[in-house]
Amino acid sequence: MDIEEKAIRYLFQSDPETVFCVPAIIKTLGLRGKAAKRLPSLLREMVRSGELIEKRRGYYRAGTSVGTLTGVLRLTRSGAGIVTDEDSGRQVFVESYDIGKAMHGDRVTVTYRQGGHIDPVGIIRTIEATAVRDVVGTVYFTNGNCCVSPLNPIYRSDFLLPDPGAARSGDRVVVRVQRNEAHSSQLVATLLDIIGPEDNPSLDTLAILRQYELPQTFPPEVMAESEQVAVRLHHPGEREDLRNHFILTIDPASARDFDDAISLDIDAEGNRILGVHIADVGHFVQAGSALDKEAYRRNRSVYLIDKVVPMLPEQLSNSVCSLMPGEDRLAFSTFITYNEQGKPIATRFAKSIIRSAQRLTYEEALALLEDRPVTITSGELNARTKPTLKEILTLTRQLKQQRERNAALEMASQEVEIELDATGRMTGIHAASNDESHQLIECCMVAANEAVARALSTHKIPILNRLHEAPDSEKIAKLELELRKLGIRPRNLNEPKELAALLKATADHPLKYHIHTLILRSMRRALYSSKAQGHFGLALTHYAHFTSPIRRYPDLVLHRQLADYLTQSGTRGRLSSEWLERAAAYATDREMVADEAERALTEIKKYRFLQQQLEEQHPITYDAVVVSVKNYGFFVDVPELQLSGMVHIAGISKQFVNFNPTTETLNAGKLTIKAGIQLKVYIAKVDFPARRLDFAYVQGSAKDVWNGGRHAEETRQAAIAKSRGQKGSRHGKGHRKPFARKANKSASPQQNGKKGKRVK
Repeated sequence: MDIEEKAIRYLFQSDPETVFCVPAIIKTLGLRGKAAKRLPSLLREMVRSGELIEKRRGYYRAGTSVGTLTGVLRLTRSGAGIVTDEDSGRQVFVESYDIGKAMHGDRVTVTYRQGGHIDPVGIIRTIEATAVRDVVGTVYFTNGNCCVSPLNPIYRSDFLLPDPGAARSGDRVVVRVQRNEAHSSQLVATLLDIIGPEDNPSLDTLAILRQYELPQTFPPEVMAESEQVAVRLHHPGEREDLRNHFILTIDPASARDFDDAISLDIDAEGNRILGVHIADVGHFVQAGSALDKEAYRRNRSVYLIDKVVPMLPEQLSNSVCSLMPGEDRLAFSTFITYNEQGKPIATRFAKSIIRSAQRLTYEEALALLEDRPVTITSGELNARTKPTLKEILTLTRQLKQQRERNAALEMASQEVEIELDATGRMTGIHAASNDESHQLIECCMVAANEAVARALSTHKIPILNRLHEAPDSEKIAKLELELRKLGIRPRNLNEPKELAALLKATADHPLKYHIHTLILRSMRRALYSSKAQGHFGLALTHYAHFTSPIRRYPDLVLHRQLADYLTQSGTRGRLSSEWLERAAAYATDREMVADEAERALTEIKKYRFLQQQLEEQHPITYDAVVVSVKNYGFFVDVPELQLSGMVHIAGISKQFVNFNPTTETLNAGKLTIKAGIQLKVYIAKVDFPARRLDFAYVQGSAKDVWNGGRHAEETRQAAIAKSRGQKGSRHGKGHRKPFARKANKSASPQQNGKKGKRVK
């Protein structure tokens, strides 16, 4: 194979502009027998690596140049992976079928294609070093063997645990997973710790902390240093005194760290000056100190449902760095002057000392904005609070309109807040608020982030940018195809304005969350980068994180750079490009870990909640929207739970169910199931290891709320199908065995005569 591969590579490199078909390659190279038979598979592998391009089926030409990269492999749920070079921060995506025997955390070398607009996609060639992985999982016994089912779904198989020690079936444990030296394809687990019974919800958070290796305590030297930082509050240095300015904070009711505050003043020309005041964390956390090293290691605070893993100790985050009302606090202030049209005409920055005059929760701020009566929980309502809020709202509405004109993307919020009882069991769920009080603060923070990034970038100072690149045209093409299946006829979504218009047009669509999820999946992930290439989603040329230095390390870095630039120190805010690249890659990695941990705990709680409904035989009925239809059933989104699942064909109707592949519908008598209709469902099966939910359809609840422009097309296609004699199938390809109906029958809200409770 090596000789054949070298010969093929030489052929294409010697004539890179020529397109060769398979017979021509065989003839030119004189391949015979097994070598000729192996050629197609070898060509496909070279296409995946980027060495060749398949112009059309069976025709190949030389690909773009090929590069190699060595880095750490991070697997995703899909089975694919990302290899990151820790020094440069460069990343290469690897499809699941090109990962080979490599495992999560291994140090590997990949070859990948370079050039063009396509993100690097590679193949793992060698495993340089195997990782030692500590994995959380659940113990079970089968056929006389002890096994561990991993909590993290990136692991595709269970592990054999030769010595379970004191672990019992159903225990969550921490095991160390390594390759068997005699058989490299086998993984051997060694017991490290027993967390406790899997069915104990109070241990879920601990399991996530252990799985994602999130720190539970600060080192002694960090705690000792944090206890001494308060003295620096009394040595503020040269600062602009803003204690006589009216400044207020707006945060969640449960917040204890107030790291941002806002103000609004009018200058002599009648222009508005928006002040965004951020806790001056850099004054207390000195570069190179124990506090700083630990903050870099953690890199960000992780917000789990019932616990925060903070980047900084409470002595800073909840005390000296928290902009508490009525207390003198040190801040880093951004002042942006806007004209009557809401366009920025001047910007300046200053180290400051402030005294917040009013602390509001989001709920209190919204009540004031909507002229509703409100009782302020933190004290008296200042007479200046309401008019100031109204003025800031007017300004932020103008800024939002400008963002819309610039084609900023306004995704539908899918965040939810989960309610737990004292034992850690989920008792309810509700959508997280995204009202005008939240949007007001968000808009102010975005403005400050952009202002700092623009100022430093304009002066050629490299920074940790927040990078969000435009989506790849291939992914946009796939998105357009998926949307057409839903009956949506988008225009050219490679144009940002068309993409923004689609989001706005579907804001009230019954398939809103599904459509916006499809769009989100077609986007590149936002990350940190030393390259200033703009933020596609916000439609901004310059953007970085500045406004949350208590909980994000990149913000702290930007604070230091801006401070150095303003004081004209020796470096004037410049950091080495090598350090910035490493810091950007590490910050992106830690952000991914935090996101995965937060999502994993939320998922555990939701699945427990649904399993509990099955066990108690009292399921809740939920509103759902059909998102796709197959010959074996249909898939639904449940917005209230922010979950998706399948309804099997066996539970749709007692009549014969016909699948029409042309119109992508299931038909049973007068019932027609198609994408976009609303109906009611209840949980039928929970498979946590596979992360799969099966719902049951509440008979008679289907309601067609969307005909959209698709009805005429469906009618036409159905007529064509009928004239051709096409028929659907009740149990076609892909049909799976129906669920056991016995348990579901007694649990059905229709059959037991009880109305399903709704989650508040």
